Amino acid sequence: MLNIQVVGPGCANCNKLEQLCREVVAENGLEAQVEKISDYRKIVELGILLTPALILNGKMVSSGKLPSRNTLLQWFTEQS
Repeated sequence: MLNIQVVGPGCANCNKLEQLCREVVAENGLEAQVEKISDYRKIVELGILLTPALILNGKMVSSGKLPSRNTLLQWFTEQS
């Protein structure tokens, strides 16, 4: 199972990334758990400097930008 963590304080781009992740998972029938991390202490512990950030199976794959739907699908299928 793919573990997807969307990291961000709750800004528009952070919320959009979480929504996109959930949509891509649902549309493609992927087995994944999507978690939103918005606690500032946890964000600092993870070493995130720019949000939104995306962590797949414990590895940060994106920070400070909003990846496209196609890019997300590619990352998800590679990691699952």
